[in-house]
Amino acid sequence: MPKIKQPKAIKGSQHWLQELVNQRPDLLADCLRPQLGLNGDDTITWLSPLEADGYAEYQDEAFLKRLSADLVIRPLRSFWPSGGPVWDGLGKTSRGDVLLIEAKAHISELASPPSRACQPSLTLIQKSLAEAKQFFGATSTTDWSHGYYQYANRLAHLYLLRGLNGIPARLVFLYFVNADDVTGPKSAEGWRDAIEAAHMHLGVTPVRLGPHVNDVFFDVTTLQNPCRPNGEQYRIARI
Repeated sequence: MPKIKQPKAIKGSQHWLQELVNQRPDLLADCLRPQLGLNGDDTITWLSPLEADGYAEYQDEAFLKRLSADLVIRPLRSFWPSGGPVWDGLGKTSRGDVLLIEAKAHISELASPPSRACQPSLTLIQKSLAEAKQFFGATSTTDWSHGYYQYANRLAHLYLLRGLNGIPARLVFLYFVNADDVTGPKSAEGWRDAIEAAHMHLGVTPVRLGPHVNDVFFDVTTLQNPCRPNGEQYRIARI
């Protein structure tokens, strides 16, 4: 289903993102603000995963409808078959940015199996991934439908929105730190090797990905202890 209702998660990236969006959106906005270039007057409206919406996650045409994103130049159906990415989080800023959130809490979530699509869907996926590779200046000859396929298809959908349709979309990889419930990395630095491995496989670099692909790190201990002794909030910035 394009709208997928979820239970209230008890651990992992799904749990932490649900908690932030529904209980402490102020902390999430505070973490994202410098990476997105938002000023003090800019706000973020979260569209998923919302408690009032059954913590639903969206895919295919439903995620575009949720974002009120009209693809008038290149429609989704000509770019990707049904059963595309299921977005961990969706939001919009008051200045009009569309936010696509992919959340991770432990290293193994970064690697993903190859596409399981069959023909003719696989041909369409590979064609669109090849377009995205060119758009992001990838230097690798690797087939993006293998290896880090989930990472690659998120990049491809950013290309669809921003590169082909001119929608001001931002792709945020939200990496949780100190997620002891899933034995996740203890620091932003702990994610570095895994992120670099993904970039190397795909043949991209942060420079090639550009300013609209953001790696953001959030320390989950902030939710348990929101302030330091001097009142300053915990925050982990982009590497």
